[in-house]
Amino acid sequence: HVLVMVGLPARGKTHMAKRLCQYLRFFHGARTQVFNVGSYRRKMMPAGRKADAKFFDQSDAESEKTRKEFARAALKDMIDFLFQSDVASCLEQRGFDSGRVAIFDATNTTRARREWIRKELHGLPLKLLFIESVCTDEQVIDRNIWHVKVQNEDYSDDADKRRAFDDFKLRIAHYEKVYEPMDEEHLSYIKLINQGRRVEINNIHGFLLGRIVQFLSNLHATHQTIYLCRHGQSEYNFLGKIGGDSGLSPMGEAFATKLGEYCEREIATDPETREPRPCRLWTSSLRRTILTGRHIPHPKIRTKDGENWIQMAPRVLRNLDEIYAGVCDGMTYEEIEVNYPEEFALRRENKLSYRYPRGESYLDVISRLDPLVQELESYQEPVLIIGHQGVLRLIYAYFTGMDRADACTASIPLNAVITLTPKTHTCE
Repeated sequence: HVLVMVGLPARGKTHMAKRLCQYLRFFHGARTQVFNVGSYRRKMMPAGRKADAKFFDQSDAESEKTRKEFARAALKDMIDFLFQSDVASCLEQRGFDSGRVAIFDATNTTRARREWIRKELHGLPLKLLFIESVCTDEQVIDRNIWHVKVQNEDYSDDADKRRAFDDFKLRIAHYEKVYEPMDEEHLSYIKLINQGRRVEINNIHGFLLGRIVQFLSNLHATHQTIYLCRHGQSEYNFLGKIGGDSGLSPMGEAFATKLGEYCEREIATDPETREPRPCRLWTSSLRRTILTGRHIPHPKIRTKDGENWIQMAPRVLRNLDEIYAGVCDGMTYEEIEVNYPEEFALRRENKLSYRYPRGESYLDVISRLDPLVQELESYQEPVLIIGHQGVLRLIYAYFTGMDRADACTASIPLNAVITLTPKTHTCE
């Protein structure tokens, strides 16, 4: 598959490309890579030339030729990536992935440029999807420029950020003169208008392309905060047993009380205004997570839009339940090693794909977390997830950009709250 980004600068294309890249890697096992033409420009720019607004003047034939060279280099590397014949990964050989997906990240704002891309890829065994991001909200555009563009490498030597902002606005103006929104009916495309408030799709078929459309329809550029918290120590934790549906130990109950105070002070209150802000609470369907959240207050507040909001109203989700250990449920790891030595060895060899007899694997849990993560991507309010170690490992790994094979050993300690703020290039 090849996904081609389309849109004026500062419309969130790179944010979409990077989030989509991680989503396809993590939840569909695809070997995915973003080919950002801006990165090629920074590496290949001739000595003495600056990437200021003048360089993007669409009437300058020399600059146009140079920009085309950068795009051609990115396209060549992209094709090499898609069809390279090097040794495939273990997962690829075993059929656990969705093939390779390349994301061509550039403006591609004219029909001529899009037709050039189509012709360059014509005859290759791949599916081609164009993804156009449209934004007409000047406040959102200006925020993107201030928070992302003036901080990037193009302006790293410019101490005057106001001057950098004005230069980037002029760059946008150059592109606006030649911009042709997507309307090519013979192409497959999705058009996202004003951060998904309106979505148009054209000529899209196939499972993976359908999942991509669904994911992008939920994605937005607002950086909400996600709080991850394991349930308080359970009775089974105290005994060293896995699984089950036990209640909390005295230590776990003490943590639940402290968590209620923390939520009211740190999560449900805006850090700048110190006013209440709308927040969400998710738990699994198991007792130990529900009991951990029972001291969190749920006052009714008014949102900025004047709507009534029940603060952190608990939402119980079976998809957040811990990995089911099947016949090993309720055992200690020592008991599993004695009673099922072969299973114990198989799990130690590959935790990601190992499935407990009559139970689940990490890969099974990844599948049931897919719709929940898409919902998380759509939220603009902070969310507290009270969950289990295995499940929270996967959510943490996805948002921090980890490989899913490494997720199985991510540290999610008891008696702690992990704060994640996903951004375009990082997760804080």
